[in-house]
Amino acid sequence: MDEIRAVVVDPAATGRLVLKQVAAPLPGRSEALMRVRAISLNLGEIRRARAADPGWRPGWDIAGIIEAPAADGSGPKKDARVVGFVPVAAWAEVVAVPTGSLAALPDNVSFEQAATLPVAGMTALYALSKNGSILGRPVLITGASGGVGQFAVQLAHLSGARVVASVSRAERAKYARESGADEVIVGGDLSAAARFGPYHLILESVGGKSLTAALAMLRSGGMCVLFGTSENPEVTFDARQFYSGGGILYGFILFDEVKREPPALGLPRLVDLMAAGKLRSPIEVRAPWSEIGKIAERLWNREIAGKAVLTI
Repeated sequence: MDEIRAVVVDPAATGRLVLKQVAAPLPGRSEALMRVRAISLNLGEIRRARAADPGWRPGWDIAGIIEAPAADGSGPKKDARVVGFVPVAAWAEVVAVPTGSLAALPDNVSFEQAATLPVAGMTALYALSKNGSILGRPVLITGASGGVGQFAVQLAHLSGARVVASVSRAERAKYARESGADEVIVGGDLSAAARFGPYHLILESVGGKSLTAALAMLRSGGMCVLFGTSENPEVTFDARQFYSGGGILYGFILFDEVKREPPALGLPRLVDLMAAGKLRSPIEVRAPWSEIGKIAERLWNREIAGKAVLTI
């Protein structure tokens, strides 16, 4: 196997993404070769691809079958069904994956479902753990109709939190309600969520006025976990009100978090919940990976709530 097909940046292609032949991967001693069956798209990958040089290869989320186990004997065996997370170039027919970034899949979790878990699922899981137990405590989740948002609402609900979810448009409120939100705020004005606070934990991904409002809703010792600024990275807020209340602002980057808690620890927790029927994969779009450019464009234009999954 000298060459495989992979998703590659091409400025002339729709969405700047196209399938091309590339060199087959050469795994390190602690890396297994995965034959990929499904990939999941994230806005971060699409944003990077829109600015990347020709030939750059995106991709983080993959699920498939182990074609060759790691040479050092670690990780899953040949033919095992797995889900994995890699920092770049995951969207390919065959990928070399560190065994610390893999988790086994039971038969009742499909490759398509599993492919949504690495970035969106682990972001939600790890972000919700940042301020201790949320049992019986108020939690606010913005961007709650997106992939991370829907996972976060479900996991917060499972953890016994009182969940308030915010979505941008009325037609997307159903995603938050179906995920288990106790209250849903609709529209760009987050201040309506104040009556359900103050909050022990806020997961914020919008930025701008949304983050300004969120910081003002924290209780003493409360934390706002910021993992995105999809609307506006520039924020103005009353610093006196923030620090006098003892609030905490935590900047969350998944690539840093997995250095402390690797995917081989977080992913099995999510897989187990999904296998038990307690966690739903928020897939809105399914398509063959030959449509990568078109689906990437739709995701970039905010036409897709939840996750887009492509099969190989």
